Amino acid sequence: MELLFLAILILLMVIALSSGYPVAFALPGAAILTIGAAALSGFLFAEDTSAFFIEGGPFQWLSAGVTNFRSLYWDVDRDTLIAVPLFIFMGIMLQRSKIAEDLLITMAQLFGPVPGGLGISVVLVGALLAATTGIVGATVIAMGLISLPAMLRNNYSKPLATGTICASGTLGQIIPPSVVLIILADQLAGATDQASTMRKAAYKEVTGEFSIPSVLDVTSTSAGEMFMGALVPGLVLVGLYISYILFVALFRKGSAPPVPYEGKFDRIFAKRVALALTPPLTLILLVLGSIILGVATVNQAGAVGAIGAMIMGGYRLAEGQRSAYYPALIALASTIALALLLSFYELNVKSIKPGDGAGLILAAIAATCLLIAIVWSIWRIYRIEDTLHGVMVETAKTTSMVFIILLGAAMLTAAFRGFGGEELVKHFLTSLEGGFWVQFIVVMLVMFVLGFFIDFLEIAVVVVPIVAPILLADPGANVTAVWFGVMVGLNLQTSFLTPPFGFSLFYLRGVAPAVVKTLEIYRGAIPFIVLQLVALVIVALTPSLVNYLPTRVSLSVETAPPPINPRLQYCIEEHLFDFYDSHSDELRGHVDTLRAENLSVLPEERQHALHESLDRTLDTFNLVALVRQAEADRSSYEPEYRPLHHQVRGLQSQQRRLEQVIEELEQDMMRVSRSDTPDENALQRIEGEIEDSKAKIEDLQKQIPESWTEANKIYTELDKAEKVARRGYRSNVDQVYETIAELRGVLDSAADLAALEQQLTALEAAILNSSAENGMALLKESEQDLGTIAGADAIRTKLSRARRALRGKNPDPDKAVTELRDGLGIFSAEVEWRSRAAAELATALASYDQAIKGSIGLRLQRRLSPEQIKAVASCQSVHRDRSLQF
Repeated sequence: MELLFLAILILLMVIALSSGYPVAFALPGAAILTIGAAALSGFLFAEDTSAFFIEGGPFQWLSAGVTNFRSLYWDVDRDTLIAVPLFIFMGIMLQRSKIAEDLLITMAQLFGPVPGGLGISVVLVGALLAATTGIVGATVIAMGLISLPAMLRNNYSKPLATGTICASGTLGQIIPPSVVLIILADQLAGATDQASTMRKAAYKEVTGEFSIPSVLDVTSTSAGEMFMGALVPGLVLVGLYISYILFVALFRKGSAPPVPYEGKFDRIFAKRVALALTPPLTLILLVLGSIILGVATVNQAGAVGAIGAMIMGGYRLAEGQRSAYYPALIALASTIALALLLSFYELNVKSIKPGDGAGLILAAIAATCLLIAIVWSIWRIYRIEDTLHGVMVETAKTTSMVFIILLGAAMLTAAFRGFGGEELVKHFLTSLEGGFWVQFIVVMLVMFVLGFFIDFLEIAVVVVPIVAPILLADPGANVTAVWFGVMVGLNLQTSFLTPPFGFSLFYLRGVAPAVVKTLEIYRGAIPFIVLQLVALVIVALTPSLVNYLPTRVSLSVETAPPPINPRLQYCIEEHLFDFYDSHSDELRGHVDTLRAENLSVLPEERQHALHESLDRTLDTFNLVALVRQAEADRSSYEPEYRPLHHQVRGLQSQQRRLEQVIEELEQDMMRVSRSDTPDENALQRIEGEIEDSKAKIEDLQKQIPESWTEANKIYTELDKAEKVARRGYRSNVDQVYETIAELRGVLDSAADLAALEQQLTALEAAILNSSAENGMALLKESEQDLGTIAGADAIRTKLSRARRALRGKNPDPDKAVTELRDGLGIFSAEVEWRSRAAAELATALASYDQAIKGSIGLRLQRRLSPEQIKAVASCQSVHRDRSLQF
């Protein structure tokens, strides 16, 4: 019965969508009707409203709906969707202020004389508008009204002209900032949580361990990472479009002829080009630049973009007035002033220091001027043609539609899971031969076909939450969420182009002249659909195009993970092992140089520790060789072991599924047997199914090769040997640098320790000549001062014992003085050797520290160097197979 209601759910959704019923109501409507019918049927025929649900029931579904509603509007941790209305507002504002029209006209004049120049200008304008507005309909309509007549007038091929406009208009779906990418980031956040849970369960079934190493877990993604990940693939798509247009222009004469510019390429033209390019380029720099540089979050960048769009719209709408550019100039000057003040003063009120008052006053003046410029621009766009009201209304409509669809899709997805749809999809995908890539291609094909009939938003919020957890949980491919999201985004872009229902085609058909036939628009879109599929293949085969930029930025920002982070170890070691190959002699030379120094100035125990640290430095190269040998042994055995591992794990997975089926059948049997009138036929049928499942399990167990146990043991030992070798290397280099860092801290604090001599020697008189309370207070103060000095713990311990001797009803000043004198003896010895060592050894030690801190001591540094960030980001941007760990 569950499958029947699942079919009803899908059928109702398809009928509602195909009949033109609003998506925002079709999705939740189908869910509500089906859930209601299933609950009513269960109540009437089984006296249990949850009888025809595989997971939960109507009340659990209602609870899930309330939870989703709360998470969209009240959950402070889920703030990704705040950026949606901001970017929608920015796009509509720029479109209404006619900045897009100026850009189209100017770029067409600039590139027109080149073969295919008008088409290239359309693609470039589409990319620029995508990076500023991101609104497909407005971009296609604007280019259709302005560029299409010019292209037809100059004898451009109609399919080429229409295809170029339609395809360029859809770039707003993949080039950030894109609402699609924000929606996908939001959906993938939940999908990665589910995928992580699935991986942890799989790891526990294999190893019996409840916790999974972080390097094997699934990582989530954010809207900012999606923006950075989609940037390069979007530019690749732009390059493919331009290459195709140039190819057609050069090899199919007359399809895209050059269009000479009737005016002059003089200073006036250059000024017009600059004025047309400045708004979108400035906004791109403000929005994407702030995200990529780690200056702002996506929400903050969206707010900056919305303010920037209002300022730009203000001067464009007031064009011709003497004061048209005044607000923009004031805003620009204020922003520059604030940036300069931030570089010279600490403007954070919480951490302000004496001397920063002047900077704070100047910053307040600059902020006030910026606020005046913003208010002035808002007044303009409000007063001129009532632009602000229209933009706000359109933003509210579009945002409301997006959020209602999100809620409806969450309700539909919960119903789909309740009737067992997710398990069916999982079983179907995992049963496909060929592993992840076959599953992934099937999902991409389904999304591609769905794009013929439904909008990208429905696909993103209905299909992605169902299939993403299954694909992301696969440890064999081990793809990142941002790569998966960008691939889906590229695929969803085709939904705007695919005939016969592509929205971009409809938009252009509405504004194209009658001379352009609908079939010609369809023909023109097909080559660009092929180019999008080519881009999909390129990104699929080179995941670093997506992963590199987000990874590099995450390692470069102030909140970057330190080099000791477990996820970074493999890539850091890959980089350092190559470094050791070319710099081992240099590092050995630094060891010899430090050994040649007069180390006798150190106490015996510190001499021993330093010599041990230097010996460990030389041992590092042997430990690297052990790691490489262990890795080579494991890697050489993997080709032989991998097919057997996958075969057995597949059989064991089928066994676990059958065991779940048996559990469900036993529950059904219990429910039937407890009814007032047990159905004997139903009980016999269930018993038969249980026996069949047990027989299948036994058959699967027999299919496991006899060589499996020994082969698995060999691989486990090889894998363990590599892990032990890597742990040995890491422990060794940590101990090397800990000794050096500690000794440097001790020598650097020699002067600070000596400065406490007078304070410490005065303590004896205070203990003997004043009250116990006063003596304890002075000892406590000295302990705190010693606590700031490296290596002074022995002295502190003596002072602490002296203070304890003064406690209680019967203080013992004599014992306190004895402990104090012992501490002063240690103090004198420490000051003596530290002062001498600081004079004779500190420079050599600092030179040695500088030589090893970026290699042997890297794990204990706060962050990676720029060169190391590049190497580690490049290494981490590649997907690595982790399936043999499961």
